[in-house]
Amino acid sequence: MIRIVLAEDQALLRGALAGLLALESDFSVVAEAGDGDSAWKAVQQHQPDLLLTDIEMPGLTGLDLAAKVQEAKLATRVVIVTTFARGGYLRRALDAGVRGYLLKDAPVEKLAQALRDVHRGGRAIAPELAVDAWREEADPLTDRERAVLRLAGEGLSSQDIAEKLHLSNGTVRNYLSEAIGKLGAANRVEAHRLARQKGWL
Repeated sequence: MIRIVLAEDQALLRGALAGLLALESDFSVVAEAGDGDSAWKAVQQHQPDLLLTDIEMPGLTGLDLAAKVQEAKLATRVVIVTTFARGGYLRRALDAGVRGYLLKDAPVEKLAQALRDVHRGGRAIAPELAVDAWREEADPLTDRERAVLRLAGEGLSSQDIAEKLHLSNGTVRNYLSEAIGKLGAANRVEAHRLARQKGWL
């Protein structure tokens, strides 16, 4: 039996995915989570074979979860199912040790087969994404710049970001300035928009 933790913030989609997976005799969804923090707790508690996760969720993102699984050296393999057909996301996912990266509009049979392939030690990457990933320019942002820019995009002030990330206000301004410069943006709002378009946030 392949044990799966399912992380998806849209309740309707999460329920549909869980229902579809339950129809497969070799799958068992051991926990469902509606945000990244709950998903991480579920992974630690259940130590599943697979974590099937969306990218954008409240709290930890799917990419954050993959990085945590990798850092903790867990046997859990991560498969991302997303609407974001952006090569930038795929490159970051692969760097974080993700074994599968599929689009939400893929047929359910493809998803089931991909999960089995990953469980057996293989990879499952949507072919259209694999091509795009190597055509696109590399992500120039550091993890810190990305974290600061993500919070700026949520409307937080430099002071709020500094408090949240335990940094000084000046350090936050430096990270924002670096990110804006690297992206050739006019300000933090435009930098956030450009980084999201590229799949770098």
